[in-house]
Amino acid sequence: MTLAIIITFIVGYIAITLEHSLKVNKAASALLTGVICWTIYIIGQNDHELVTEQLMEQLGEVAGILFFLMSAMTIVELIDSHDGFQEITDRIKTKSTLKLLWIIALVTFFLSALLDNLATTIVVVSFIRKLIPNKEQRLFFTGMTVVAANAGGAWSPLGDVTTTMLWIGGQITALSIIKWLILPSLACMLVPLIIVSFRLKGEVGAVLKDSNLPVKPPFERKFVFLLGAGVLIFVPIFKTMTGLPPFMAILLGLSFMWIIIEIFHNQRDSPDKGKGTLTVVYALRKIDTPSILFFLGILLSIGALQATGQLTYLSHWLADAVKNDTIIVTSLGLLSAVIDNVPLVAAAQGMYSLAQYPTDHFFWEFLAYAAGTGGSALIIGSAAGIAAMGMEQISFVWYLKKISWLALIGYFSGIVIYLLQYSLGS
Repeated sequence: MTLAIIITFIVGYIAITLEHSLKVNKAASALLTGVICWTIYIIGQNDHELVTEQLMEQLGEVAGILFFLMSAMTIVELIDSHDGFQEITDRIKTKSTLKLLWIIALVTFFLSALLDNLATTIVVVSFIRKLIPNKEQRLFFTGMTVVAANAGGAWSPLGDVTTTMLWIGGQITALSIIKWLILPSLACMLVPLIIVSFRLKGEVGAVLKDSNLPVKPPFERKFVFLLGAGVLIFVPIFKTMTGLPPFMAILLGLSFMWIIIEIFHNQRDSPDKGKGTLTVVYALRKIDTPSILFFLGILLSIGALQATGQLTYLSHWLADAVKNDTIIVTSLGLLSAVIDNVPLVAAAQGMYSLAQYPTDHFFWEFLAYAAGTGGSALIIGSAAGIAAMGMEQISFVWYLKKISWLALIGYFSGIVIYLLQYSLGS
């Protein structure tokens, strides 16, 4: 049974990577893989009720991520429909490809620590679309955004779901994780940036604007942009204050934004009002539903591997075979590029107790870095990567050729900085 699930996962994974060659949408492959994995599991298990309970538990965790993704995409579409991103793009005057990449990477890095890597990627990729008309250039900028977003999320207790898990679990504290991981995370982003700086030349082209589209009033653009930005910034604040998961915060923010925009447009005559292009309902129609379904399929597939104990078995095998914390954590980070980092970190939390590794121990902090940044090695290795993949239709193979090697160099650069920092500080 378990062998059949592993084979199904591998075949499905290959189908996703060969999306363009097979001419089958990756969402269809991911959904089929997820359903078949769970079907094999329940057929091979005598206790069907147990499998159903495990599936519903997995679905609860997946739903939280999907609702967050859907809400964040809707907020971004609302800002976009009101030309809100023009408030940012108008302030970026440089046409230099190199300068623009550095600006976007640095903004992404620090914004990811404040929000989280998923929401940040959605926002940043949205205004990259407004700045860069060339498709190949835009894909490269998007790939580097994924690297910067994951690096930025690793050093903040709110920036990545795995770091948040370790924070809530008591394995790390906020001040310590910021102190020890900000420099390795910076290295993870800066080293790839420095490498590409020797290769990037020229300028980005001018974005062609559709003269037939009505120009939104400046007040309307600023109002919706600030409202949307406020909702996204509110997410980590709400989570910290209430302890509820991020999707509850963003659903609250979206509902509040929905009401405000309805009232705003009902109280004024808008030339677009009759078309309905400025409403939340219209924004919901525009969000990338296939990407959300792709995310669902991937996480269900990984959930089947977790439910059958394969991820825990893998973690135990690593611990028994390697017996070196540095190599184990480095391997788990690289593994998170193939298998979702959430169950990997959850497995590590179950394997190692606080009595063995107390709060703020080397193992936990290093794990936070590795799990947060290792997923950048593949486009489907992180939530940020999956979101970017859906928004810009990045192929698995393109990312593997253009970005993966840079992400790996950044990953190992951060590891070197962390180990050096730890050896000097201990």
